[in-house]
Amino acid sequence: MTGEESLRPQSLMLTFLGDQVLGRDVCVYSGSVIDVFARAGIGEQATRSTLTRMVNRDLLRRQREGRRMYFGLTERSEAVLRDGERRIWQTGAVNRHWDGTWTLLGFSLPESWQRQRHDLRSQLTWSGFGPLFNGLWIAPGEVDVSALVAELGLSAHVKVFRAHADAGMDIGQMIEETWELSDLADRYEAFVRRWQPWEDELPDADDSLVLRLRLQTEWLRIVRRDPRLPVKHLPDHWPAEQAEKTFRAVHDRLSPLARDASERLLDLVPARPQA
Repeated sequence: MTGEESLRPQSLMLTFLGDQVLGRDVCVYSGSVIDVFARAGIGEQATRSTLTRMVNRDLLRRQREGRRMYFGLTERSEAVLRDGERRIWQTGAVNRHWDGTWTLLGFSLPESWQRQRHDLRSQLTWSGFGPLFNGLWIAPGEVDVSALVAELGLSAHVKVFRAHADAGMDIGQMIEETWELSDLADRYEAFVRRWQPWEDELPDADDSLVLRLRLQTEWLRIVRRDPRLPVKHLPDHWPAEQAEKTFRAVHDRLSPLARDASERLLDLVPARPQA
């Protein structure tokens, strides 16, 4: 796979951990990770450095068993993985149950705070917000941004409200002006083109594990960029629903083979309590 599918090793690693370690209270042998990632075209050195970086960022912990090194989750990585699990399996890509509520966030930062402004905008975009006006951002539903704002140290500069649109407001037009929908639609359509053939094909057993990791990583990358705007205000034939059907169908098709492969390929041990 090429182009869009060149996935960062850390993104693939998080998917792998969510798939094989989350909720099982186990640690996985580094050699097993290296073998699986080699099948995904990622070299041993890149895999080892990804593991080390994730330990340094408190996303993984080490556990030695004899001469072998195993890796397990931390509280931080577990929270990240639970959030990803919710986005994929519970929240979903199509927002059919919107109650008309919007979250409005206004901010006013000193002119010299360019880095803080950039960081805030990046985090707001990640959380589903779009710029209604320069210092006023909006997101569908009730979005709790208190932790995000506090972490950036900007609580004194940000005001958050819940709101409903006036009866005469053209919400569809507002959405078009506030979010880059064409780029998101292109991503969903490309996902369908890439993965739909696997609804009818079966890979080799060992390849199925890597394919399912790629599938989940790509899907999570798209849905994390999706602000989940109310579907009734999106353009006709919005492609998220078809893309989600493709994702679930291919995931179901690959899963039995992927489970068999993981039992053969992975060395797992019980996680010991940390000192």
